[in-house]
Amino acid sequence: MQIGEVLWNPWHGCKKISEGCKNCYVYRIDQRVGRNPEDVQKTENFLLPLKRTRNGEFKIPPRTKVYACLSSDFFLEAADLWRKEIWQAIKIRKDLEFSIITKRIHRFEECVPDDWGEGYENVRIISTCENQRQADFRIPILLNAPIAKREIICEPLLENIDFRESLKSGKILNVTVGGESGENARICRHEWVENIRKQCLDAKVSFYFKQTGFKYEKDGRIFTIARNKQLIQAAKSGLSFQFKND
Repeated sequence: MQIGEVLWNPWHGCKKISEGCKNCYVYRIDQRVGRNPEDVQKTENFLLPLKRTRNGEFKIPPRTKVYACLSSDFFLEAADLWRKEIWQAIKIRKDLEFSIITKRIHRFEECVPDDWGEGYENVRIISTCENQRQADFRIPILLNAPIAKREIICEPLLENIDFRESLKSGKILNVTVGGESGENARICRHEWVENIRKQCLDAKVSFYFKQTGFKYEKDGRIFTIARNKQLIQAAKSGLSFQFKND
C-alpha cells in the first residue's frame, strides 16, 4: 500500500463464487499455513478505523484511503451479523475514504444500512468482473444500485471484456485491470489490457493497469514475471491515466 493508504480486514476467510476465484491468493496463503480459508472469522482489527492512540487520536489519520476486506468479501453471507457495526464505524469516520471491492454486488441492496440513501460520500463500491459473463451480470447491478461512487476492477483479467455501453453511463469513475498472480496463474494478454484502456479513454473514464500477473502475453510471447516485478512492469508500461472526475 502507498503512503496515505491502509488495508483493513474486519474479517478473514471467504468462499469461492466465480471464475476469478480459482487461484485465490487468500486460499493459497491460508493453505500454506494450515488454515481453512473458508473459515470466516472476525479479526483483531475488526473496528480498526475507531482505534485510538494513547493520546486519544485516531490511529488512522484523516484523509487516509482505506481498502476494506481484501482477505474476504464485504458482502459475504457469513459476515451478515457483523456488518452493521462496520457500517457504523464507516459512518463515524467520514474523514476517511473507504473502498469496498466485491464479487457479490448482487447482495448489495440487502446489505446496506437503513440510512444509506443514495450512498455514503466516503464509500466507493468496486465491483469485480473477470470475464464477459461476470461483467454482463454484475455491472448492470452496480449501475442501478444507489451508490455515490462506483468503480470496476477486472482482476484477474481472464479475457477481453466489452463494457463500452456501461462506461457511457457516466457513473463509473475508474476501471482497474490486472493479471493473475501465483505459479498456476492464467495468462493475461496485452491486447485485452489495451482494448479496455481504449474503451476507458473513449468514455473519459480513468484507467489503472495495476499488475501484469505472473504470465503476461505480448506480441505472441508469454513472459513469466516475478511477483515483486508485476506492479513495477505495469507502472512502466505508461498505460494508466486519470481524469479529473475520479
